[in-house]
Amino acid sequence: MFKKILVANRGEIALRVIRACKELDIKSIAVYSEADTESLHLCLADEQVLIGPPLSAKSYLSIENLMAAARETGADAVHPGYGYLAENEEFARACQDQGLVFIGPTAENLRLAGDKIAGKKIMEEAGVPVIPSGPGAIANLDEAKNISVKIGYPVMIKASGGGGGRGIRICKDEKTLEEEFPIAKMEAGAAFGNDELYIEKFIVEPRHIEFQVLADTFGNICHLGERECSIQRRFQKLIEEAPSPRLTPELRRVMGEAAMTVARAVNYVNAGTVEFLVDKNDNFYFMEVNARIQVEHPVTELTTGIDLVKEQIKIAAGERLAYTIEDLDLRGWAIECRINAEDPEKGFMPSPGTVEKYNPPGGYGVRLDTHLYQGYELPIYYDSLIAKLITFDSTREGAIRVMKRALEEFRIEPLKTTIPFCRVIMEDADFQRGEFTTDFIKKFIPDSEDEDDEDEDDED
Repeated sequence: MFKKILVANRGEIALRVIRACKELDIKSIAVYSEADTESLHLCLADEQVLIGPPLSAKSYLSIENLMAAARETGADAVHPGYGYLAENEEFARACQDQGLVFIGPTAENLRLAGDKIAGKKIMEEAGVPVIPSGPGAIANLDEAKNISVKIGYPVMIKASGGGGGRGIRICKDEKTLEEEFPIAKMEAGAAFGNDELYIEKFIVEPRHIEFQVLADTFGNICHLGERECSIQRRFQKLIEEAPSPRLTPELRRVMGEAAMTVARAVNYVNAGTVEFLVDKNDNFYFMEVNARIQVEHPVTELTTGIDLVKEQIKIAAGERLAYTIEDLDLRGWAIECRINAEDPEKGFMPSPGTVEKYNPPGGYGVRLDTHLYQGYELPIYYDSLIAKLITFDSTREGAIRVMKRALEEFRIEPLKTTIPFCRVIMEDADFQRGEFTTDFIKKFIPDSEDEDDEDEDDED
């Protein structure tokens, strides 16, 4: 087992990894920027290293600075968390070159996960259903038009090197395609250093369902059930739950086997998520592999009793998986609300500031993953996610009731947050019946804003 792990992240996920290290008797090293000198993860870690100024590009995204921190502290492994460099092939290779274990997928896994075109071809060859699309990267607008006519509108333009919902453009007709194609190409080049685009069929009103997989270095693969992620805005998830109220036992079995087929097809190692879309006729389509721990991993932990971060560390240390899906006792229901420092009444505008009043919820069935505390000043430089509120009960109805109560207790003042918005969703009759698709959020957001949302980016 490792002696020291450098946690190459910040916020709640840094805390999550540090706590797992403590329980495994591993020393943890926290990195921080000049904007994070008062961050809670510094208090819990065994060592702390300043890695640069507030801007992420010069701190949390600086491979050079992170490698220097690892050398300085004598770390023997690095956990990237999610976001930042978690899916960066160059970072994984840099760790390897320096004799560090990258706690996550292999560099080759990251390469394939980042190349959507190559990944889709591999899945087709493995017999996994994929969304109808063009044969590969698009050379020009004329080719994009021909492909779109062939697979049928509406279509989605996607960046080959993108991920996490970033760079997606929905084109309802040829006129929209003409307008969006050059913009998408320019944005892809700026965001990912790769302006390759591809086109795939836009599945109307689907469910977004993902399967958690674990794979060790000995070829053993296990999926840990699914997560329902259809409640999203700007292609960014807002509320997740496990299991999905949409899946039948048979569909769950078939999709779970497909998820493991995906992992086998790319020789996957460590924790990953296989994302699917499910249409109204129970057809499911492979979307992508998220080669990292997910923001929403707690709902799987609560329904399986498995600590996914500890499993990541154990697998990276060379341990075998000790179970298969047949050994797991999936039970109960878990729901997660992402709490963002945003004002829903002002178009979800970011709302940084100092936390003057902080009253976290508690009681049976409540889990709160956050780096907040009273008096903490929220930096303006980073993502608006400030907490993940997760509730658990034996039934979905029970988990919703616990969530409603927990949201009522939660106070983060004077910051504007998505807590009130989450409460509205919990009260919605369609949500309570489990009858919703990825378009669900349109019930609460004006059409004009929703159209603008299609042009926005997100991180997960």
